[in-house]
Amino acid sequence: MKNSRKKWSTLLVAVMLMAALVVLSACSGGEGTATPSNDTSTTNDASTTSDSDTSADDSADDGAPADDLSGTVTASGSTAMQPLVEAAAAKFMELHPNVTVTVQGGGSGTGLTQVSEGAVDIGNSDVFAEEKLDADKAKELVDHQVIAQGFTAIANKDVGVDNLTKQQLKDIFLGKITNWKDVGGKDQAIVVVNRPTSSGTRATFVKVAFDGEEPIEGNTLTEDSNGTVLKTVAETPGAISYLGLAYLDDSVAALKLDGVEPTVDNIVAGTYPIWSWGHMYTKGEPTGAVKAFLDFMATDDVAEIARSKNYIAGSDAEKLK
Repeated sequence: MKNSRKKWSTLLVAVMLMAALVVLSACSGGEGTATPSNDTSTTNDASTTSDSDTSADDSADDGAPADDLSGTVTASGSTAMQPLVEAAAAKFMELHPNVTVTVQGGGSGTGLTQVSEGAVDIGNSDVFAEEKLDADKAKELVDHQVIAQGFTAIANKDVGVDNLTKQQLKDIFLGKITNWKDVGGKDQAIVVVNRPTSSGTRATFVKVAFDGEEPIEGNTLTEDSNGTVLKTVAETPGAISYLGLAYLDDSVAALKLDGVEPTVDNIVAGTYPIWSWGHMYTKGEPTGAVKAFLDFMATDDVAEIARSKNYIAGSDAEKLK
């Protein structure tokens, strides 16, 4: 009897111990699974939030500040200045995509008239406004001198002449010399290619090279722009004309004047006389996009473009003042 009780007591203790182990095992297993799951979820959320915030911050830091300059700028006039103003306008619009700059030719007189009448924002001119407009209208304009520019007489490459004295050049355009043989060239008739009276290039030549005398008209050709002058002289036997150095290429002969080559260096040195200031006129003081563009025209970036196109800019232009 005593042995039977002992056996039952031992069995009961064993069952209770097994039950306790099962309970402990279940509790331990539940805690070990849930906690990591919750921690992982929290970590992932925090990581996502952190990455999103960092991405937003990086985007804000990397992005360029918004350009609030906008509007339109219209310019017309001098074809001698046109290559530079067009190149500067293209660069300016890259920097300010909300601004549109339109550049047209037409001649200095046209540019001055249009800016005076309010048809354009800027009138580009090779000459001072007083030389083309009435005094009262000229007074309304504000002059922005951006560059200096040289001009040269050019001839068809087959005439056999690469140098003229100032007097010979003047006599050709006044109709006193009519054959290239009279200035050391071929026995060939001289074909004078003029510019219209609105041209600032013509005005510069009349003033500096022709001593104020107007060239002959009648049996001559007249071309509206520097570009068409270049093409006409290159293609017309015996032709002579004049244009801005920015247009000069090897399709024509650039004529020395009294033995001096028409170059930027010689203009700056004071040995070559045919040049003028490049003016950008506004009616009154400019504002907004127009002012910003004119300010840009005075920068080193534009001076570099100017030098590459045979204009006189920056420190070189300062030497001419």
